[in-house]
Amino acid sequence: MDLEKKIGELFIVGFQGTTIEPGSQIENDLAQKNLGGVVLFDRCLTNPILPGNIESPDQLKILTSAINNLAATPPFISVDQEGGLVQRLGQRNGFLGSASAAEMGHSPKGIAFTELQAEATAKMLGQAGINTNFAPVVDLDINAENPIIGKLGRSFSDKPDIVIRHAESWIRCHREHSVISCLKHFPGHGSSTSDSHLGFVDISATWDEHELMPYQELISKGLVDMIMTGHLFNRLLDPVFPATLSATTIQDLLRQKLGFDGVVLTDDMQMKAITSRYDFQEALCQSFAAGIDIIVIGNNLEYDPLIFQKAVRAVCQGVRQGMVAESRLYDALQRVRTLKQFFIGKSNG
Repeated sequence: MDLEKKIGELFIVGFQGTTIEPGSQIENDLAQKNLGGVVLFDRCLTNPILPGNIESPDQLKILTSAINNLAATPPFISVDQEGGLVQRLGQRNGFLGSASAAEMGHSPKGIAFTELQAEATAKMLGQAGINTNFAPVVDLDINAENPIIGKLGRSFSDKPDIVIRHAESWIRCHREHSVISCLKHFPGHGSSTSDSHLGFVDISATWDEHELMPYQELISKGLVDMIMTGHLFNRLLDPVFPATLSATTIQDLLRQKLGFDGVVLTDDMQMKAITSRYDFQEALCQSFAAGIDIIVIGNNLEYDPLIFQKAVRAVCQGVRQGMVAESRLYDALQRVRTLKQFFIGKSNG
């Protein structure tokens, strides 16, 4: 396999459409260019007239089956299905609605309510052909006025032990249905006062080491499949780069101090926290060099049908220019393939 195809396996990218049309760019990316995975949405943000990728349960099964059949290697088929305000498979398109993390964490029924919600979510995803869920959020609800976490009910609690218990239940239910789960947003988005979708987010003055406790505990229990970095700047951890681009944060803190040797992936690289400060090639290559294993490009905040090919070319050029070592990419590829071998290919449902 040539370098371009190896790099291709390290990307999860979004596309437009509810079907895979013959001769389409996404068909080519999956079948010929070795795209590592896709992320699906229920809305098209760049063209509200279009439906996104998800219209109904039957349509979604056909779409995920087509993706699997086309892909040169087993693909990640991913969504954000946290519950509450962040769920791509919702009641409006014919799926079961689910409670928010805040509702789960504060339910008088306790952990039993979370188990019920997580079981229903994981079963629904598995039946739909979704093998990767970018959840649970393990950010602590430190700032109730946080516009992207607290105000949206995306955190189980401000207490680490409660977050850990509910996240553990969520992960175990997903594993029972062979659905990969993903902790986010490392090293902790709960204290922020702004939204990384919209611009630079500095958590230096608000972040606390307690925000690492869910990661530390769940890693020690062997319950972490993936970890997603937040595009969060913390000068106490790295005076130059936000977490996604920071070797100090990923290699020193997450890998060495917390002992995580699994897959680390980025939040959407089209968020303004990245695009407002870094050019495309620099952001991609610096992420991989810092220790990222998979780059996520939602292709929904902005849309470019050729974004995947442009990304692969940019990283290939970066290897030639010494921006990222080829050995670092092989290291990432081994982690990605190990995770896929463990989960993808098992029967879902």
